Amino acid sequence: MSESVNSPAAPGDGGEPRSDAGGVSRRGLLARSGAVGLGAAGVALLPGAVTGAQAAPATAPGLAAGSAPSAAAGHAPALPVFDPLRPPAVPLAVRSPYLSTWLAADLPAGHWPSFWTGRTTAMTGIARIDGTDYLFLGAPNIPNHPLPRGLVQRSLTLTATRSRYVLEGGGARLTLTFLSPVEPGDLRRQSIPMSYITAEVSSTDGKAHDVSLYFDISGEWAHGNSGTKIRWAQEQVPGTAGGPDLTSLSFTPDSPQVLSENGDTASWGTVVFSAANQSGLTWQIGADTDVRAAAVNNGKLADTVDSAQPRAINDRWPVFAFHVDLGSVHNSTRTATLSVGHVREPAVSYLGQQLPPLWKSYWSSWQQMAAFFHSDTRAAAARTSALDRAIQRDATAAGGAKYAALCALALRQAYGATELVSRGGKPWAFLKEISSDGNVSSVDVTYPTIPVFLYTDPAYLRLLLEPLLDYAENGGWPKEFAEHDLGSSYPNASGHNDGNEEDMPVEESANMILMVAAYLARADKSTAKAFAADHYAILKQWADYLVANALDPGYQNQTDDFTGFIAHSANLALKGILGIGAMAQVATAAGNATDATRYRATARDYAGQWVTKAQDTTPDHLKLAYDQPGTWSLKYNGYPDALLGLGLVPAAVAKEEADWYLTQVNQYGAPLDPRHSYTKGDWEMWTAAWLRGHPISQVLIDTLYDFATATPTRVPFSDWYDTVSGTQSGFQARPVVGGIFALLSLRE
Repeated sequence: MSESVNSPAAPGDGGEPRSDAGGVSRRGLLARSGAVGLGAAGVALLPGAVTGAQAAPATAPGLAAGSAPSAAAGHAPALPVFDPLRPPAVPLAVRSPYLSTWLAADLPAGHWPSFWTGRTTAMTGIARIDGTDYLFLGAPNIPNHPLPRGLVQRSLTLTATRSRYVLEGGGARLTLTFLSPVEPGDLRRQSIPMSYITAEVSSTDGKAHDVSLYFDISGEWAHGNSGTKIRWAQEQVPGTAGGPDLTSLSFTPDSPQVLSENGDTASWGTVVFSAANQSGLTWQIGADTDVRAAAVNNGKLADTVDSAQPRAINDRWPVFAFHVDLGSVHNSTRTATLSVGHVREPAVSYLGQQLPPLWKSYWSSWQQMAAFFHSDTRAAAARTSALDRAIQRDATAAGGAKYAALCALALRQAYGATELVSRGGKPWAFLKEISSDGNVSSVDVTYPTIPVFLYTDPAYLRLLLEPLLDYAENGGWPKEFAEHDLGSSYPNASGHNDGNEEDMPVEESANMILMVAAYLARADKSTAKAFAADHYAILKQWADYLVANALDPGYQNQTDDFTGFIAHSANLALKGILGIGAMAQVATAAGNATDATRYRATARDYAGQWVTKAQDTTPDHLKLAYDQPGTWSLKYNGYPDALLGLGLVPAAVAKEEADWYLTQVNQYGAPLDPRHSYTKGDWEMWTAAWLRGHPISQVLIDTLYDFATATPTRVPFSDWYDTVSGTQSGFQARPVVGGIFALLSLRE
């Protein structure tokens, strides 16, 4: 299994600190447990003040929606408002496994953005207002030009698709929006690996102010090793569909290693930084100290390309910069729109075949795609605002305001671990097991993620299932149960035809059947019948394996592999039994009534036996394992019973478990089981969905919210954390936070 290891980079000539922190393999954490041991396993913390989230009135999300009031004259600025929560790390450009940049701090000024691993991906922002320079993003050191002033952050508003900062200074307000679109049902737009950055400036005091904005990104966006040589270019990109012409600055490794990673960053591909052309726009590529000094000293850039290329990322730290002179800002808002993207071809390999990204099916070049992306700016803002509002509305109805906040934090992270490719003209989706093992399309990582797709776009789940089914049917997978993943190291889906992988026999077989059944329930009848029939043979093979093994699983591994192998697991048995019940639904969809009757009867018989086997000697809860009296565990695998309407878990048993969990809750949630104080946030939300209507459901929502907004561990939303200390136990930026949408997936 791949692990994330990054070598520290040397500081730039400007004396800028660089931070490289690697992810942690989940196998490497198996021996660690408890609040203290596992707290030490997290990645290095990045700087940033930790303050509690402050309540703020809900506003309709949008690119330019409201702002916090200015501080009263003569008084110190108030602490910024975080609406609807203070995220552990703020998603900035989160669009694919390799375009994943975050801010692990409360304030953008004085802190570098970073890749999900914690490795710096520098982005700088400086505003000049009436001749005074104000820092608003990054931590640059400009020789002979200190930046003692910074814009004051009034608020950070997080929605499902955007992070919006409101900052003020010098009589002006800057609304800085990072929008990473999620486009359910639109494969063309969803395939675009780009993200918007929009800056809107207005006057706060009724007076006119001369304003200019400076942005740059560093060569660190192109590779995980700062000693790598990169090359770069500037070009003018014609607009399309009535959109603006662009100035694009691009850079790529000089010796790309196709389909390879370094520190979880792609070792091939091109970073594209573009700005819509407008009056007052200048640009420059060059050493960080030279380019930033030009902006603050001259009030513009030189429109020049540094000729000393290729050179190492850490050799005078080349940056790619735009400067926009907005002129006098008075009665109207002035705007600058930029985008950042990471484009690669091929995107992945599947059993040795290189597959292009799906966007190549629509545009012949990244230039054409970037031009379309900018022409679509207003429409994308409208579409994603509608999606933001729908998620906020539906999530609030399903679980309250705190639940809606968790869904807003989770959406981009869940989708950002996936990407669309083309296989012979047919769209497929692949998923990276970010920060744990780096596997390709791990079944037991796809599985906890599915609620987000069931709510937003069930057809996307089908695209994720297609390669998993194809490999088992046609790719040479040799075992009778379902595979764990499509390859040990993303982006190479090389399979495991030798059978050597992290086997989870009951786990993955049940996961596959349950995911297929969930998709079929949301497809139209004819589509469901065709899909079920096409894949019936392999699904039946896995179901028959479950019939033989699920009621009392042997000594097997399961998705929570950091807890180790377990025999007679009550929770794993429940999953297997529900998988058999789900196969009855697959058989029904395929038109096989005989099999449907048989699987349904078997599932009901096993469920009855399961209740007896799992019941603890004190009859108020179920055991962790059949042979371990006095134990218990979070039976999150009850969620598919509610999702699919199987009716296999008796209501009295569900209530008994819910009542028990109420007695086990710590400060930040309910542990997975009594062996450790840690839990998994995705499984807590699966449990909350299964037990909706019981008080435990809201308790689990509230405590997960408390963890997300108060944890001192500043990394992209961790799903594995300690319920006592509120610190990360391991994992970050994983797509499994899509499981937070479990309550929403139950809504009709």
